[in-house]
Amino acid sequence: MNELPHQILEHPAEHGWKAGFEAFLAAHPDLDTLEVILPDTNGVLRGKWLPGSALPKVFEGGVAFPYSLFGLDVWGREVEATGMHLETGDKDGVCWPIPETLKLVPWADRKTAQVLLSMYDRDGEPFLADPRHVLENMVARLKSEYGVSATCAFELEFYLFQESDGDWTEQPKPLFSTHLGPARQNMYALSDLEALLPVVDDLRKACEAQGIPADAAVSEAAPGQFELNLHHRRDPLLAADDVVLLRRLVAGVARKHELKASFMAKPFVEWPGNGMHVHVSMEDENGNLFADPETGGERLGYAINGLLKTMPEALLLFISTFNGFRRMQPGSYAPASICWGYDNRSVALRVPASSPEAARVEHRIAGADANPYLVLTGILAGMMEGLTLQKDPPAPVTGNAYEKRKKRLTPWMDEAIDAFEASKLMKKAVGKEMHKVLTEIKREELNEFGREISSLERQTYL
Repeated sequence: MNELPHQILEHPAEHGWKAGFEAFLAAHPDLDTLEVILPDTNGVLRGKWLPGSALPKVFEGGVAFPYSLFGLDVWGREVEATGMHLETGDKDGVCWPIPETLKLVPWADRKTAQVLLSMYDRDGEPFLADPRHVLENMVARLKSEYGVSATCAFELEFYLFQESDGDWTEQPKPLFSTHLGPARQNMYALSDLEALLPVVDDLRKACEAQGIPADAAVSEAAPGQFELNLHHRRDPLLAADDVVLLRRLVAGVARKHELKASFMAKPFVEWPGNGMHVHVSMEDENGNLFADPETGGERLGYAINGLLKTMPEALLLFISTFNGFRRMQPGSYAPASICWGYDNRSVALRVPASSPEAARVEHRIAGADANPYLVLTGILAGMMEGLTLQKDPPAPVTGNAYEKRKKRLTPWMDEAIDAFEASKLMKKAVGKEMHKVLTEIKREELNEFGREISSLERQTYL
């Protein structure tokens, strides 16, 4: 680890972390490896492997990483337009562990622990280009301006492939695919889960070992596609941490079984993409705002209207990859228009059938590869806007939303970038630092894809 000049000496969680850390250290004195993990702007995991003996030093003194890690594109390259690289001297910040995420890594060959980090400056202030701090600020605003908190639960879809030699230039074949007859969707098929019983069993055991509140596992709407549901959390930060850790867990367990797990938003043209569905409710001292027999339905409508109003300008937070915009196709189980409905899976915002006390919105736009901290920031910003404006939403959609004449969500990344960049509301929601960084990174990524000449172009024009 690098030594930090003028490094702050106190963990930002003060002394609340010490009891759990000391108990972990006492239970695992033979720890071989420690993985420190810092999710970047894209949700890509950066970090280091350290000897297990470094665990006390990490908790007591933090870990040095350059601020510029949050100015990298999806390929891990510096985006100079962010202003975060050599022009600043490429200085180090202080990354402190998130105590609740210190867990053993069950799929590792050696006794290994992992812990998520969050970035601070040397004076102990949160570094505001860190997506976790962006969400933290939004949660604080929700509390200070409205006196409410949010409860959140995520659902994640992914594909499983047979592991290859690393060359994915050709279209891969997911598990259970066939070249004979129609595609075997096998939606909700128990047979697919039973065929992968050792994998599913290891996923369950790993979630239990890491305290990740995973619930149902289902076979989804394409061959080799699956979904894992997470229990709700009353802390949005922990809910987003669960997503980061679950994606890593799924990839690690799959690799152990010589499989590749992919959360890519749209791996195939002909089959459904991978979504990240988010269930959100809001609470005050009296409980769920949306469950109140007198005002709950009205407040739920306000929140929905705010989400609909802000959807175009927040879209880059929900779909942040070039590939992700390919998922926004009518009839694909991904929302294509700005609308809502009751218990309707063709809309962008679904109000699930539930008991009154569980009244909530299911936000269905994000791709499974999105950054969960930024996804939740965009959702909470939209709901706050709705509570501020206090306007009723348009009529809910019944039937197939793809057949209705509703305003479409753009399938073009450049339009989403422009809308996000021009939005004063989004600048306030994510902060000026993240607003600039995300805009510049995504514009550079889009330019890079634009410089590629596809095989289809060559087949057509040569």
